[in-house]
Amino acid sequence: MTTTTERENAPDAAPEAAAPEAAQDDAAPAPAATPRRRLRRVLSDARSAAGEAVGAGLVHAWARLAPVVGVVSPFGWAVLVLAAAAWWAGLVLRWQESTIVAVTTTVALLGAVVFVLGRLRYTVVLDVASRRVVVGDRAVGRLVVRNDSSRTMLPAVMELQVGQGIASFPLPRLRPEGEHEELFAVPTHRRAVIPIGPVRSVRADPLGMLRRELTWTEPEELFVHPRTLPLSGSSTGLLHDLEGRVTPDISDSDVSFHALRDYVPGDDRRHIHWKSTARTGQLMVRQFEETRRSRLAVILSTREEDYADPDEFELAVSACGSLGLQAIREDGGLAVLVPQGRVRGDHRTRLLDDLTRLELAPARRSLAEIARVASATVTDASVVVLAVGSTVSPTDLRAAAVRLPVDARLVAMRCSPGSSVSRGRVADMQVLTLGELADLPNALRRTND
Repeated sequence: MTTTTERENAPDAAPEAAAPEAAQDDAAPAPAATPRRRLRRVLSDARSAAGEAVGAGLVHAWARLAPVVGVVSPFGWAVLVLAAAAWWAGLVLRWQESTIVAVTTTVALLGAVVFVLGRLRYTVVLDVASRRVVVGDRAVGRLVVRNDSSRTMLPAVMELQVGQGIASFPLPRLRPEGEHEELFAVPTHRRAVIPIGPVRSVRADPLGMLRRELTWTEPEELFVHPRTLPLSGSSTGLLHDLEGRVTPDISDSDVSFHALRDYVPGDDRRHIHWKSTARTGQLMVRQFEETRRSRLAVILSTREEDYADPDEFELAVSACGSLGLQAIREDGGLAVLVPQGRVRGDHRTRLLDDLTRLELAPARRSLAEIARVASATVTDASVVVLAVGSTVSPTDLRAAAVRLPVDARLVAMRCSPGSSVSRGRVADMQVLTLGELADLPNALRRTND
């Protein structure tokens, strides 16, 4: 019986004993999965590192090969491809003609290598006599090349970039410590900023298959300033003196005496007029006319629509520069505004440099909008000059005038080369027509009549 009972109870106990084993079997894969994930992570990192190493190697290799590859001209690449094809046809297809072409092109390529090999040791000096000239003035410079090596340098060519063009100077064979000097002139027919340089040495074979260039200097800028005209103090239309410009506004404290009035509590006792007080028996104080320091604001339009041709714009820039230089000489306030922003007017050189960089551009804003922005920028201007071209209509000038400061003297300068000097008026703005720069003093004197 006991044996039977044990047999009958054995199946019931077996599952209980097997449960922990099943639990162990289910939990067993979990610890084994972690090493696999680590292995995959390590392999992924290794592949990434290998890819980065290969990429860095390719970049380094290209950095070394780029100067060599850059020496070969397009014609040289064509000759190289022809030589490879000729060698293949001669060796594989047994074509004797191809073999002759292959030998010829190979000899030509090897000969071209001889022309560009060698280490160059030059000292190159680029000297421009003056980096700032006026339109029409002579701008000259010199290029000095010295051989600093202990061996003789073969002939080469020095190329100097001037603006959009390139000037070439043949360089003869130079002995050790030998020098070669070249003089050059830069055309200055129009206002511009002309980049001069860099200077490059060029060594090439006679057939032009290989061309080796080395840069020796950094580029420099040559400023061709606009023409300007000296103006007398009375010609600029500026009213300036020690006290400033008297205005119709009344002030309780200033320099220019206006009248007397009764004392009001809060008035400054320093302005009590005691003689009048003793005569009338009541306190009297002085009133003054408000004075302001003269400040010139020049608004130069750079809109293509405002000018019939580039000559009108050049005349407007020259007139603007003449007015600005006179204001700087007289130590008066100056603000020069263009649609792109503000031109520096604190020094004559900076003013002319900024004016030299100006170029015509398509209109993004109307002339009235430009005047509104300028009016908000310069609120204390006593004289405002608007420089435009001949295509600006009186309607446009009227729209600009109503947006300029009401207490400032407004002058519009229409630049039209070949026209005679004339004066008109649009709203509160005087309109002067300027035919050439020499008419500017006469035109400004008319504004004071």
